[in-house]
Amino acid sequence: MSEKGLALAVEKMQAAGVDPVAIEVFHHYYGELERGETGQIPEETITPLTQVDELASAAVSTEEARIALGKTVYIKLNGGLGTSMGLNDAKSLLPVRDGLSFLDIICRQVLASRQKWGVTLPVLFMNSFRTQASTRAALAQYPQLPVGDLPLDFLQNQEPKLRQDNLEPVSYPADPSLEWCPPGHGDIYTALLGSGLLDRLLAAGYRYACTSNSDNLGGFPNAQVAAWFAASGAPYAAEVCRRTPADRKGGHLAVRKSDGQLILRDTAQTPAAQMHYFTDEHRHPYFHTNNLWFDLEILKQTLVERGGVLGLPLIRNEKTVDPADPGSTPVYQLETAMGAAIETFPGATAICVGRERFLPVKSTSDLFLVRSDAYALTGDFTLEQAVAQVPLVALDQRFYKTVADFQQRFPQGVPSLQDAVSFTVEGDWTFASLPKVIGDFRLVDEGEPQVI
Repeated sequence: MSEKGLALAVEKMQAAGVDPVAIEVFHHYYGELERGETGQIPEETITPLTQVDELASAAVSTEEARIALGKTVYIKLNGGLGTSMGLNDAKSLLPVRDGLSFLDIICRQVLASRQKWGVTLPVLFMNSFRTQASTRAALAQYPQLPVGDLPLDFLQNQEPKLRQDNLEPVSYPADPSLEWCPPGHGDIYTALLGSGLLDRLLAAGYRYACTSNSDNLGGFPNAQVAAWFAASGAPYAAEVCRRTPADRKGGHLAVRKSDGQLILRDTAQTPAAQMHYFTDEHRHPYFHTNNLWFDLEILKQTLVERGGVLGLPLIRNEKTVDPADPGSTPVYQLETAMGAAIETFPGATAICVGRERFLPVKSTSDLFLVRSDAYALTGDFTLEQAVAQVPLVALDQRFYKTVADFQQRFPQGVPSLQDAVSFTVEGDWTFASLPKVIGDFRLVDEGEPQVI
């Protein structure tokens, strides 16, 4: 191990006040990085997962649902900036429906669930050092949201970016904040332990956690899923959906041949020569939604037994220190995926849920869809599918990649998709008026900007 590189990184983290548990976890992954670990999961080492429980078939009583939800805490991953969409603040603050942001809708979903089920249902936002201040300011609009003395947020840990040439912490005087990165959303378990929040939740009588991405408005804590999870006795469960040809990029669960354990495999963990297996929706029929449930008592026990290190597979993310400058110093970011924790819990399981529980916004095409009338915002602030089949939307990323470009080209909002099968735009089109969309709508690239 590069003693100098590790020592410099640890010193930098200690000086910044990073939690000792997080430093120990970083130490673990630094060793894996130097040993050349890449987290690759070859196809020949796994068996496809072809059968799981179906939520639609789960027999759950109203009282069982209420009791289970009453023991649940809701955690939203809120560290993302939405940089791929041209944003530079918490992505959850982006207006998404009826003038409401992701965060607004999440808060109102929680308040509606509390009223409907008569439960406390605390909500916690896991922020990064870049999203905490703005998120806290936005949450001030919901004074009824806190539960007892529990906070509304906790901070994801941070770690130094490492130079690819010598594995030492990178220096970037032009913007020292870019010398740091979050360690992926797998840090949620370390952050819960190191912050003391895990102990506080257990002391307050909460047993289960439901967690999902803040840009997925379908990932709210469904009482039926809560009751199924409580009855299962499993330490950990992942929600999955049936794959379609449009879902070939999402990670999937599989069974590891060596020990029969459920594991998560993402795109970055698949050998390039085997991507045809990864994208085959018939071979791997379910995709991972990143909506997760875990038993807080078992999580605490496992973390204590392992000294705070769950040992999730390393994701070696190759970047430049300034993501906006491809000529800046090449670095490694050491990351883990939250869903990969499924392999650390014997008896972990999965459940197949409907697509209404997976509505992420990763691109402006996704934003177009959730803003359209293909969905309706219900009285309890859930998004409900309003058409028989959700249309496929594909916007030319050369011209619609950022939210600013998207909104400039759709100044009147988005057109109705009630009668649409697909909506495809190739080239640079501005929609000064909204077309009537019937069936397959397609605009081709005219080679220069056009107005419709």
